[in-house]
This record gives sequence, structure tokens and C-alpha cells, in this order.
Amino acid sequence: MLKFLRGIQQATRSMAFLIDPEKTRIEDLIDTFDEINDLRILIQKEVDVEYFVLFVGGSTMVNVDLDKWITAAKEIIKIPIVIFPGSHHQLTENADGLLFLNLISGDNPDYLIRQQRQAATQLLKSKLEIVPTGYLLIDGGHESAVQRVSQTLPLSQYDPEFIVHTAFAGQLMGNQLIYLEAGSGAITPVNPEIIKSVKNQLEIPLIVGGGLRCLQQLESSYLAGADMLVIGTAIEQKINWN
Repeated sequence: MLKFLRGIQQATRSMAFLIDPEKTRIEDLIDTFDEINDLRILIQKEVDVEYFVLFVGGSTMVNVDLDKWITAAKEIIKIPIVIFPGSHHQLTENADGLLFLNLISGDNPDYLIRQQRQAATQLLKSKLEIVPTGYLLIDGGHESAVQRVSQTLPLSQYDPEFIVHTAFAGQLMGNQLIYLEAGSGAITPVNPEIIKSVKNQLEIPLIVGGGLRCLQQLESSYLAGADMLVIGTAIEQKINWN
């Protein structure tokens, strides 16, 4: 059994902190991880989260030495580091795992198979824990970086049935995780009713991210059925979670 995937399956509630190396310099890692650790302690206490990981990646990540960045990060932070890639260029064996993303909410073949095929040539002998993940971009109220880069439209939260069917298709395709993403800096997070409907249809863990900025939103998302929540922009913006 895969360690990262097993961690999500065994924990009642999991959380990932998403860091973009393009926005966080190596020399700033200590301060950033101090903030993350303070947030981890708060969330563990207030929302009863059991399992934490660090997601590393971004939509572009230009001029970033990912090997060097993750090597430095592993010396400071002691939770699993999982690559959350924006393209096949964002790969390194220094991480603990990799979300092998399929952007199933859009019809751009570059993010359905081309990027994955190019990544596969680099992963033939990889020792990374590779977890196939169906990735759904959900409308969070503004144009996200994923939308711009992938040139795909997000799924409307006013059509929850379509989101449920897309997520279920992702499971039938063999994905081991489904990820509902409202986009970095989302104004509106994924509606708990949508989370509930999707979770009720799935037999695999559900990850939800985008627009989460307060403890009540975290609690509501977990109660709706999210197995793992992802926090990214709120860390960059130093949100006061209380």
C-alpha cells in the first residue's frame, strides 16, 4: 500500500499545505515553515486534523531548481512532501510522492494525456509514490492560474450534477484520488453541498482546495465529506484563521 495514499485513507481528516517554489525562495523556507507549523498546531487543535503533508508545485514555476528547493525543504520540515505538478517539467526524485494529475474537467488534450505521456518517460524507473488523481477545476469566482495556463473553463457550481458525473468518471477511469479545486485565491470555495454530493458517489478519497480562509470553512468542508483539504494562498496572505 502506498504511504501517502494510505495516510489519507486511514486518517479521518487530512490536510495539505500547498507551496509554490516560484513564490517562496529557499532562503525564506525557515520562516515559511515556522508559519506553517503554527498553523498546523492550530488546525490540529481546532479542527481535529490527523494527517499533514506538503504539496509543492505551481502553474508555471519558471527558473526554479526543484531538486535543490525540495532538498532544502526536507531538512526543515518533517512531513511528507508530495509534488503537485503544473507540467511534466516539475518532477524530481527528491520528493516523497507525486500526484499524477489528469485535468478531467477540461477538454484540452495537453492536460489529459500529452503532459502525462511526457512525464511517463521520466518516471519509468521512479521510486516516487505516484498517485493517479482526477483533477476538477471548479469555478471559484475569478480566473485562476490553472484556467489561464490550461486554457480550460472551470465547472460551474450551479451545475452540481455535472461535477458529480465528472468526478465519478474520474474514479471509473482508475484514478485513486479526486481533487476538486476552486483555484488559487478563489473568492468562493467549493460549496459543501457539492462536496457532499461528490463524496456520496465516490469510493476513493476526495481532496478539496481553493478559497479556504477560516476555521469554519474547514469544518464545513470536512463535515460535507472532504478527506483532505488544501491550503495555499491563505498561507501566502498570512490569513488570521481565528
